[in-house]
Amino acid sequence: MTDDASRVAAEVAARASVAAEALTWVGTPYHQLADVRGAGVDCSMLLVRVFVDTGVLPPFDPRPYPPDWHLHRSDERYVAWTQRFGRPFDPAERAPQAGDVVLARFGRCFSHGAVMTGRFELVHAYARDGRCVVGDLRQLPFLDRPLIFYSLWG
Repeated sequence: MTDDASRVAAEVAARASVAAEALTWVGTPYHQLADVRGAGVDCSMLLVRVFVDTGVLPPFDPRPYPPDWHLHRSDERYVAWTQRFGRPFDPAERAPQAGDVVLARFGRCFSHGAVMTGRFELVHAYARDGRCVVGDLRQLPFLDRPLIFYSLWG
């Protein structure tokens, strides 16, 4: 197998692992700052746990962060930590894939994140639903919001 083929195979396997891990969190109650599957998670810690627990990212912890920072501040905390690990891409040039990250603007900044599990399907911990759920980019709350897509692969 060539180096390029090996790299592609490793990426495909890692993306599948990330998507499968994200789906194991579905149904976990929403709790700000929590990161325990089945007990509680918020959208930020869902992304941390999924990517760290699958070995895609080294351990890190963005906590603490205030639950309402996006309503009163414009600093792009979520964007800053996402850019440390990934690169943005334009979904008009490349369709989102399993293992990509999408950030949505809520309030004054991009403050909600999700793990893509397919082209339109994603997993996110959503306070309004009170739990971690499967969502769709073509439906609310993503449909009417500015979005930024990131890939953690080269």
